[in-house]
Parts: sequence; C-alpha cells; structure tokens
Amino acid sequence: MSPENTYLIYFLALCISTLLAGTSLYGEEDDEVLTVMFDELERSYTILQTEEQPPYFVSYKISQEDSLTVNGSFGQVFVENRNRVNRLYSEVRVGSFELDNTHPVPMSGFGFGGILAELDSSGIPLDNADALRTVLWLETDKAYKQAINDYANVLSAMQSQVEEDDQSGDFSSAPAETYIAPAINFEDNGDLLRSKVKQYTASFSGAEHILSNDVSISQTIETRWYVNTDGSRIKDVTSLYYISISASAKAEDGMILQRTLIYQGDSLEVAFIDEKILADTNQLIVDLEALRDAPLAEPFEGPAILSGRASGVFFHEILGHRLEGHRQKHVDEGQTFKDKLGEAILPDNFSIIFDPTITHYGNAQLAGDYRFDSEGVKAQRVVVVERGVLKQFLMSRTPIEGFPSSNGHGRKSVDANVIVPRQSNMFVEVENAVSPEELEQLLIDRVTEQGKEYGLYVDDIQGGFTNTGRFGPNAYSVLPVLVYKIYTDGTRELIRGVNLIGTPLTTFSRVEQASTEIAIFDGMCGAESGWIPVSTVAPSILVSQIEVQRADQSRNIPPILPSPVRPPADRTIRQH
Repeated sequence: MSPENTYLIYFLALCISTLLAGTSLYGEEDDEVLTVMFDELERSYTILQTEEQPPYFVSYKISQEDSLTVNGSFGQVFVENRNRVNRLYSEVRVGSFELDNTHPVPMSGFGFGGILAELDSSGIPLDNADALRTVLWLETDKAYKQAINDYANVLSAMQSQVEEDDQSGDFSSAPAETYIAPAINFEDNGDLLRSKVKQYTASFSGAEHILSNDVSISQTIETRWYVNTDGSRIKDVTSLYYISISASAKAEDGMILQRTLIYQGDSLEVAFIDEKILADTNQLIVDLEALRDAPLAEPFEGPAILSGRASGVFFHEILGHRLEGHRQKHVDEGQTFKDKLGEAILPDNFSIIFDPTITHYGNAQLAGDYRFDSEGVKAQRVVVVERGVLKQFLMSRTPIEGFPSSNGHGRKSVDANVIVPRQSNMFVEVENAVSPEELEQLLIDRVTEQGKEYGLYVDDIQGGFTNTGRFGPNAYSVLPVLVYKIYTDGTRELIRGVNLIGTPLTTFSRVEQASTEIAIFDGMCGAESGWIPVSTVAPSILVSQIEVQRADQSRNIPPILPSPVRPPADRTIRQH
C-alpha cells in the first residue's frame, strides 16, 4: 500500500470517528457485541472508501433467538424443542441515495431495496471478540463484492429501460439512534409448558367429533444488535410467550372445519390466563360440533356485519397491505392507492392509524409493537387514513414519490433477507359509532331495502390472502369460520363453508358504519420480508354489499379407527 493511501485511510478514519462520536455510547453501559460490530464497521467502511467504487452505506444486524417450544394434542406432549439460533445480516450499498445496487432491474427477483447478505447460524461466535471480528470482515468483503456486481448490472439495465415514473431514489437518510436494552435471561420453563400443553388439550380427548387438535406453546427471547454507518448503535431485547390452540372436525359431506385460538404476552402472567383459555377452548369444541350440522352456504351477494375480530382481519388483508409504501413504486405491483392520496377511500368517520409504540389496548397486550424497525429507525405513529381520506403510506428507508423518508415501518423476520414496509399495530377508529343493536338494525334495514331474504353476520375469520400485484386479479379472499344468516325478524342460523371474496376499491366503497364493540386480532403476517407479528384493533362494521362463494371441501371420510387416548363417550363436551 502506498504512503498516500495509508495517509488517506488514517484521514478517513479520523473523519468518520469524529462524525460518529456524537452518537457514541461510550460512557454509558455499553455492550461488547455492539462494540465489536461498530469497530469493525468503522474499520471496513474506512478502508473501502479507497476503492474505485466505495460504499456509501453499510450496516450489520445480528439476531439471536433463544427458544423452547412444546407441542401436543389430546392431553399428551409429543414434541419438545430447545433451540438457539444466531443470524448475521450485512448490508452494503454502492452508488448513491438516488441510484444504488438494490435498484430493481428486470429478472432481479427482488426490486424492493435493502437486500441483505445472510450468514447462517453456524458461523457467528458471539462469545469471542476476535472470532466475531473475523466473521464480520469476511461477510463485509462478500457483501461488498456482491454489491459491486449488482450495481454494474443496474447501470447496464438502466441504459435499455425507459425512464421510470417514480424518480424518488433507492435509499433515504435517517437519524442515528443509540439504545441498549437490558439483557433478559432465558429461564427454562419446560415443566410449566408441558403441563400447560396437557391442561389445554385435555378437553379435546372427551369430544368425539374432534378429528385433530394441536397445541403449540413457545417461549422466546430475541436479542437484536444493529449498527450502521449513520452512527446507529442499537441493542434491543424482547420476550414472548406464544400459545396456539387449533382443532378440526369433519362434516358428513367431507368438509374440514377448523378453528385456531392465539394468545401471546411478554410474561407468564400475561400469556397464561387459564380461566379464559379453557373457556375459549371449550367454546371452540362446541362451535365445531355445531358447524358439523350447519347447512352449507350458498353463493351470496348482500349486506353483512363483520365482528371486531373479523373486521380486523378484513382491514389487515384488504387495506393494510395496499398501504405499504413499496407497493406504490414497483412496476409489478397493482398500486391500488397510489393515485388516491387526498381522496376519500372510507366513510368520513373512519380513521386508520398504525402505531408500533403502543404495547397494550386495555388489558390486552398487542403483538405488533417494537422500539426500532429492522433498519434502526425509531418506531412511529402513522395516520394513514384521516376521517376517510388517504393521507400517507407505511415507509421504510426506500423512498417513494412524495414520501422521501422512513416512518419506522421497515420490517423483516429474523430469517428473511429483504426489508420492506410492513404493518405493525393497526387501529381502526370510528367517530359517532352506534351500539351493536343499532348496527344489527341497520343490517336488517339494508336486507329489506335490497329485497334479500337475509344478511350475514361474520363472527370470526381465520385468515386470508390478498393479491396486490399485476400478475393476477387485484382481489382478496378471506376465510370466515363462524358465519350466521340474520333474517329480517332477527333470528340467526349458523352456516359453514363461506369464502368472502371481492376487490378492494369496490368493497371499501360499501363500508357504511361501525359499532362501539371493539375486538383485537393478533396474528403472524407473511409477505416478501417473512413472517412478522401484527395486531389490529377494530370495531364491528356494516358493509352494504359483500360477495360470498362456497369454500373448498375435502371428500375424504373421517378416521375409521377410534382414538386410542379418548376417554369414554359420556365425557363428551356438550353445550349447556
């Protein structure tokens, strides 16, 4: 290396150290892993500035998951898995904020910005500083070489492409953040989790109509270390207890009927509320028995009420995904709401807010909260719809036209290698909401006005999917599991096999009113950046017109052999 280059490296190191000193955590209670990451980041970034094509941004993220999961059914424990997984992600950007190596090009397979290089768990030593420095060095070298290659492809592709409609650039600046969360020690609660699996599945053994059931209980401590060349140094730690209880039954015509209950919390006391969980489990068993005898739904078009939990899934699937910023930019996306800014997309008493800074709603803990997103940006409250009018989108550090910076919603799961804007805690707020009784009367009024025999009440939705791209119909399909016909005299009839379908703009133009009855939907949301936890707090809503088709059904007959772990039939749970 020439003396001139040696001097240049020394000068750059001095400049970068001075630049980053304002965000340093030295003098506070520091973290050894963060210190090693930050020192190696500074060293690598400084040296790479002497290259012909230097990076303008580098970041490291290390995630460690400590987990214990216990599964079982029919009062028995089947599987127990204790695991620790470390993952490293290095991000190197070459070019400029306006155009860099993450820019989407034809056949790239990505096009969402922020592509990360991943190292699997086998090569990340967190208890040896020199070993960790070596791993970071090698990963930075690999990521930089890949970035150079990708950037050359981008420049080549740009020469043969027409000018893009959105000229907003590929990345945006963000404030440096410093935060060190206290460590949380992993306590092995295996005995407790095993006892809870047996307790929560015992009642299924006494129900002859239950075809299958599964309870999965896990405890996880996730520690995340993040540093970047903006000067951010973040260590965040979260604890989660997660309970999933599912069961299925089969109707005489072969249709599989399934329901799932989800509970979660950051402590044993919050997650394991036995009285509620056992009551909900018994009601699930009762509901599945009633569904076996319920008549099949017919194709239907008309008014419906969606309960709070059902409307939570409805807003999450149909609206939430279409408000994620990158979907307004990429050419393969349908861009449903790109040209709707400043226009009414809901009634003028409806507002939609995303707020990952809120951890609880009443006594319930929400699933979609966090302090910092996956790009080190502080979590923020975002009002996307204000009194019916679309105001903004959920943003990562990949800008879009009119929205040049992140609002703290760049998210990914620990095993994904791309960051995109994602939902967090969604709140559907409605002014001048009516009582549940008044909402039902409005439904009956619409049934009469439309000359229908009945309307629908969707009590619970298991999940669904939505297509936001241009490669197929820009439509949705959500899967209700408890649906009732409501006749004009107010009587109800349970039906099964309902599939709620439609297109978003038409559906939202039919939303009329909401009730004061609020419920929470907690779930895991899957998209291109992996599975992440989300919550929606929403009221029951009236939709003047929805469309229903019959759900798919199996024609396999139920098991011929009886279960070997069932008690006598006289213990079958019945509704009293």
